[in-house]
Amino acid sequence: MTTDFQTAREALGARLRELRTEAGLEGKDIARELGWQTSKVSRLQNGKQTPTRDDLTAWANAVGRTDVEPELQGLLSGLDLKQRHRSWRRQLAGGHRGRQEIAVRQTENTTLIRGLEVSRIPGLFQTPEYARVIFDSNAEFHGIPPTTEAAVETRMRRQEALYDPEKTFRFLVCEAALYHRACPADVMAEQLDRLYNLVGQRRIELGILPFGTQLRRTAPHAFWIYDQRLVIVETISEELWLTGDEDVALYQRAWEWLAESAEYGAPARRLIGRARASLDLA
Repeated sequence: MTTDFQTAREALGARLRELRTEAGLEGKDIARELGWQTSKVSRLQNGKQTPTRDDLTAWANAVGRTDVEPELQGLLSGLDLKQRHRSWRRQLAGGHRGRQEIAVRQTENTTLIRGLEVSRIPGLFQTPEYARVIFDSNAEFHGIPPTTEAAVETRMRRQEALYDPEKTFRFLVCEAALYHRACPADVMAEQLDRLYNLVGQRRIELGILPFGTQLRRTAPHAFWIYDQRLVIVETISEELWLTGDEDVALYQRAWEWLAESAEYGAPARRLIGRARASLDLA
């Protein structure tokens, strides 16, 4: 199995390759400019070698994008799996696309993904239009470059995993997320239609936590569990990457307790349909 370290290193390599391509350069051009062997360029782009901080500075200069150096350095910091706290300021310094590439790789290398979303639709289930609004808003909030189109494209590519017969997705969504609307009504309507049609699909278990239901433990915040090795918790200022056995077990228990109170199948569809009917589309 590919490790989380290798996953993050491949995502960094993919970002380096993307920057080179955007600059209209070949690998040999980078090698000549920096006085490197072409094999080093290849290893870095394919995630076969860990770059140094100086390597990333040199790459950013070679492609004429000194503005993305903070993003690259943030992705490099992400290779340290002991680093629990990963600030958005560093991860998103060059926009969303680098972090989205990591999400693609994490999903590719995971068999079972479980998640809880409290106030928005999970990224794996978002429509392009809904995702576009979320990325635009987040870019404005954090004051980062608006790389929205590239981020949306990457998020849609990630969703291809939903049709992989080797993977299973089990998600809980609080009913509030069906009503919290950060987008125009017509975009939300399309998003709810998408969610409605996902209910009952093979390998996708989608549960809705209704208003007023009794819970063994309330939902404190959103979190995602990747197999039994990693939990990612998103806050306003940072992500928490938890890999300790006790941490993972605790979040698994939280997910299981919440899942006991969720509605599935036809009842879940009714809750989604009710939210859809409440939209003012006039």
